[in-house]
Amino acid sequence: MSMNKEQDFGTPASTATATVNVEIDGFKVTVPAGTSIMRAASSIGIDIPKLCATDSIEPFGSCRLCLVQIEGGRGMPASCTTPVAEGQKITTQNPRLAEVRRGVMELYISDHPLDCLTCAANGDCELQDMAGSVGLREVRYNPVETHLNAVKDTSNPYFTFDPSKCIVCSRCVRACEETQGTFALTIDGRGFDSKVSPSQNQPFMESECVSCGACVQACPTATLMEKSVIDNGQPEHAIVTTCAYCGVGCSFRAEMKGEQVIRMVPNKDGKANHGHSCVKGRFAFGYATHKDRITKPMIRASIKDAWREVSWDEAISYAASEMKRIQAQYGKDAIGGITSSRCTNEEAYLVQKLIRAGFGNNNVDTCARVCHSPTGYGLKQTFGESSGTQDFDSVMKADVIMVIGANPTDGHPVFGSFMKKRLRQGAKLIVVDPREIDLVKTPHVQASYHLKLRPSTNVALINALAHVVVTENLTDDAFAAERCDVASYNKWKSFIADPKHAPETTEAITGVPAAQIREAARLYAKAGNGAIYYGLGVTEHSQGSTMVIGIANLAMATGNLGRDGVGVNPLRGQNNVQGSCDMGSFPHEYPGYRHVGNPETNQLFEQAWNAELSLNPGLRIPNMFDSAMDKTFMGLYVEGEDIAQSDPDIQHVHAALRSMECVIVQDLFLNETAKFAHVFLPGASFLEKSGTFTNAERRISPVRKVMTPLAGYQDWEITQLLSNAMGYPMNYSHPSEIMAEIASLTPTFAGVSYEKIDELGSIQWPCNEESPEGTPIMHVEEFMRDNGKGLFMLTDYVATQERVTPMFPLILTTGRILSQYNVGAQTRRTENNQWHSEDRLEIHPHDAEDRGLNSGDWVGIKSRAGETVLRALVSDRVQPGVVYTTFHFPESGANVITTDNSDWATNCPEYKVTAVQVTKVNQTSQWQENYQAFSDNQLDLLAQGMSNG
Repeated sequence: MSMNKEQDFGTPASTATATVNVEIDGFKVTVPAGTSIMRAASSIGIDIPKLCATDSIEPFGSCRLCLVQIEGGRGMPASCTTPVAEGQKITTQNPRLAEVRRGVMELYISDHPLDCLTCAANGDCELQDMAGSVGLREVRYNPVETHLNAVKDTSNPYFTFDPSKCIVCSRCVRACEETQGTFALTIDGRGFDSKVSPSQNQPFMESECVSCGACVQACPTATLMEKSVIDNGQPEHAIVTTCAYCGVGCSFRAEMKGEQVIRMVPNKDGKANHGHSCVKGRFAFGYATHKDRITKPMIRASIKDAWREVSWDEAISYAASEMKRIQAQYGKDAIGGITSSRCTNEEAYLVQKLIRAGFGNNNVDTCARVCHSPTGYGLKQTFGESSGTQDFDSVMKADVIMVIGANPTDGHPVFGSFMKKRLRQGAKLIVVDPREIDLVKTPHVQASYHLKLRPSTNVALINALAHVVVTENLTDDAFAAERCDVASYNKWKSFIADPKHAPETTEAITGVPAAQIREAARLYAKAGNGAIYYGLGVTEHSQGSTMVIGIANLAMATGNLGRDGVGVNPLRGQNNVQGSCDMGSFPHEYPGYRHVGNPETNQLFEQAWNAELSLNPGLRIPNMFDSAMDKTFMGLYVEGEDIAQSDPDIQHVHAALRSMECVIVQDLFLNETAKFAHVFLPGASFLEKSGTFTNAERRISPVRKVMTPLAGYQDWEITQLLSNAMGYPMNYSHPSEIMAEIASLTPTFAGVSYEKIDELGSIQWPCNEESPEGTPIMHVEEFMRDNGKGLFMLTDYVATQERVTPMFPLILTTGRILSQYNVGAQTRRTENNQWHSEDRLEIHPHDAEDRGLNSGDWVGIKSRAGETVLRALVSDRVQPGVVYTTFHFPESGANVITTDNSDWATNCPEYKVTAVQVTKVNQTSQWQENYQAFSDNQLDLLAQGMSNG
C-alpha cells in the first residue's frame, strides 16, 4: 500500500442504531444502516478497486472503477456511493466486472504518460496500484485529444502540479472544498478538455491556494507531488510525532530515509487534526536542518567579545560557575529562568524544577505571561481550572459560534478549517474583532454579525451582550441554580442589569451599534448550542483577565457549558502554551496550578525533590527586567524563548539584558536574545527530541525523536547537565521518567504515562482514576472549584491608560499571518517567506488619504515608547482610526512601539492597544539603524568565534 496516498472505505457509517444484513461475495455481514457497499466490504477485508474515492472526503462515484453487481438489481452501481440494503447479495469480483474495470483503467492509462519507471511517484501511485489490481497488461489505443504535453506548474515552493498526469478524478478539488474550505481549485472544461485549474487558470502561487497540502495528500497520481520527494525519492519509514507550531497540536507522520525527513504527512489518526494540515506543519520543517543552526556550545565574557566555541563540559561548567558567582555576590534571588511554550512538557517541568530546587527561588516564568496568562487567571477563578472546556470536535455540534479576538484561519488554520466546515453546514457566526478577519467573508460562509469594536473596549462589549441576555430574560436560570454559586449569580445579574451596561450606553465606548449588539446577544443566547472561541485579542489588554471572566460569566448565564457544541475555548498561540502553564512555569504556581505559598503543597514538592523550597512567589518577566535595571537581578537562563523580540517595549528589554552579567540562551539559532547572551547552549528541534506537547484542548500528544540531535543533546538533557553542575542532582535517563514524576505530583496528570499515550494516541487531561482515558469535555456535572460551583464575578469596564490624542490619533493593534509563526525564527528560514517576507502596516483608505499614503510607501509609526518604519498596505480590513501589523520580522521593530501597559492581574502586555501617529517617510528609524548595526556586529562576533573554533 502507498505510504502517503489515502485509502478509502466509502461513505462513513451512519450514526443511527439501525443495522442492515447483507451478503458480500458469499460472506454475511451486519453493518449500520447507511453504510456504503465499499465500506461494508472493507469491514470484512474485501478491497474494491477505486480511484476517486477516499475516506477524507465525501464519495463521488466518478471513476467507475468500484462498480459491483447486486443480485436482482440493474446495472453496475458504484460501491462508494451506493448504500447497502437489507438482504442484498453483492458481488464485487467476477469476469464481467473484471472486464469492465480493465476497460475503464485502459482509458485512464491511454491518457497518461508512460513513464512509470522514472516517475517520482513510482511505488506510491494509486493509478499504478489499480492498474495492477484490475490486471491491465496492455493499452490498445490512445485518444485523439490528450493533455500529455501540458506544462508543469512549479510555482509553489513545496509541490509541483503536472497536468499531464492528471486523471481528473476531482479528489484534489473536493479536498480543497470539503477539508480545507478554500475552494481554490475547480474542474475547467468538458470531456477530454477537462482539467484541474487553480482559481481562474492561474499558477498555484497566484491563486487562492493556501498550501495546506490537502490536494497533494488526496491526489492518487504524481499530478500533485512534493518537491522534497521529487528531489530525494520515496521515503522508507515513518515515525508519528506532533507539530511544533501552533496550539492545534496536529499529529504527523515524519516520513524518512534514514534520518532524513522527506516529508511531513498529516496523521489520519490524529485526534486534533484528523489528517489535515496547514502550510507550516506540512511543509515548513526545513528550519530544523537550516545552515543557521548553531550546533556547538559557545561562551564569552561580554557581549562585546567574539564568541568562543567550547566543549559541552566547559560551557556547562562556565554557566553554572557564573550563576553561582552572581548568587554569592548579589543574593540567592539574583538569578532566574524563562521557559518557552515551544518546549515539551518535560523540558518545561525540568526548568522550573531547576530554578526552584537548584537556584533556590521561584524566579521562573514563561512566554505564556505575554499571551494567555489572563486565561489562566480568569478561568481558574470562575470555573476552577485554567484551561479551555472542549475538544476541537465539539465545534461540529455548535449552532452559534462566537469568535472574539482570534483569527483561526491564520493563527490556528486546521481548526479554522473545521470551523468553516461547521459554518457551511449551517451554524451561525458572530465575529467580535476590530479588524475584518477572513471568517467574516470566506467562501460559502458569511458572518451573521461582525461587531467591529474599538480596540480596548472588550469588557464594555461583553457587559453589553450580557446586559441584553439578563434584561431580556434569556438566561438559563435552572443551569445557574444547579451548577453555579447562586449568591454570586444574583449579584452579577443586578450588576449587569444596570443601564450603564446597556448597548445604547456602551455604543459610544465600543463604536458598535446597539442594535447589532442586541441581535448578536439574542442569537447566541437562543442557540441550542452556543460556543465561544477567543484569542490574544481578548487577553493582551489591560483588562484581559476581566474580559476572560466576562466571557465565562456569559457562558454560565446561558448554560453553554458541560456538553458538546458549547464552551469557553481559548485558542492557544504556540504549540505548548497550555503545557508550559500546566508544568508550573509561573512564579507563583507549582505544576497543576497550586500556589507556592501553600504549606502542604510546598511540603509535597520538598519531599519529592529533596530540596528546601521557597514559599514566596518569584519574579515575573517584567519584574526581572526592572530588577536588572536596579542591579538586583543579574543572571538569566532562557530556554527556547526570544524575549528580545517578542516582549513589549523592547528598548527596555534590551537595556535590561545588557545590564545582566550572565545570560544563558538555549536555542536553535542566534536569535535576538542570544545577541545579548554570554553562554549559548545549542538546543534541539522537535524532530530531535522525545516528550509531549499539550494543545489548546488539553490534549497531551507524543513528540518522538526522528533524528539524532545535531548538537548532541535533547533540551531536557541540557537542563539536567546544568542542574547537576549547579549542585542539584538530576538523573533521568528518558523523558518518560520525567512524565512519571509529573504524574505522581500533579492530580490532573495522575493517570498519564507514555504507555497510555502510545495506546490511545493522545490523552486530554484531567486523566486520573475518575477519567482514566482523559476528559474531552470539562465541567460536565460540576465545575472544578472546591465547592463544585461556577463563580460569577463582576466585570467593571475600566478604560485603558493608553489614549489617543492629537499627537497620537491612531490605535495600533497586532496579530499574525498564516505563513509565518510567532517571532519568525523558524518560518523565516523556510520558503514560507515567499508569501510574507516583511511586516506591513495595514491602514484604512481614509487615514491613508489624509496622510497622502499609498500601498508600498514607507511610513513612520511613532508611539510614546518609540518609533519604527514599515511599508504601508492600504486596506479596508481595518476600520478608520485603527492600524494593524504583524511581528514576525525582528527588523520591523513592532515591539519598539508597544508600551509597558499590562493586564491588572497578570502583567500580560497590552499589545493590542498602542496610540500612534503614522507619517510618510523616506528612511528607516534611528532604532532600526542601531538595530542593524548591533546585529551586524553580533554576526561578525559569531563568525569570528566559529572561525577560531
